[in-house]
Amino acid sequence: MANKRTLGALLFPGFELLDIFGPLEMFGVLNDHFEVVTIAESAGPIASAQGPRCAIDRNFDDVGQIDILLVPGGRGTRVEAGNTSMLNFLQRVYPQLEYLASICTGSGVLAAAGLLDGRRATSNKMSFAWASSQGANTDWVPEARWIEDGNVWTSGGVAAGIDMSLALIAELIGEATAVKVAEYTEYEWHRDASWDPFAKLAGLV
Repeated sequence: MANKRTLGALLFPGFELLDIFGPLEMFGVLNDHFEVVTIAESAGPIASAQGPRCAIDRNFDDVGQIDILLVPGGRGTRVEAGNTSMLNFLQRVYPQLEYLASICTGSGVLAAAGLLDGRRATSNKMSFAWASSQGANTDWVPEARWIEDGNVWTSGGVAAGIDMSLALIAELIGEATAVKVAEYTEYEWHRDASWDPFAKLAGLV
């Protein structure tokens, strides 16, 4: 398709598997609309927090055109929030993006890069204290499945990224298409961005 978008999955050592591969399943179903590529600081397989490794298509020095960038969470975010190469890459690539979206504690890395300054955002509820500590100038929302603030979207922990991805598909292509993707993957889509029982479980509300 002439208007096919390139969607980049930003990976780093210790990324959370479902954070990124749940959303990639949703977008990947629509391969007439999205080309999915993996991106990392350097070439070579990247190990997830759960162990399995992922091959890398592009590195920071040869990223090419990216329209949508997804940033997962995982225990590796604690290192990446202080990784100058990662933060510089995010700052450099953001102006070319149509959308920037994070899952789980990926929002902490976006905040460390200054990309959430003046924006509303959310994160994994069990790790909310860490993520929110990365962005003093961010309006952190403790109770939200996901948050949309302009072209920067952030979601709660792990599975919340799937709901956010379907919402983004609905915005880009249409709600009917997002519904079909959810049905195809047999996923029960939570369409209410404010639905968040996990904030209470984490003692945030």
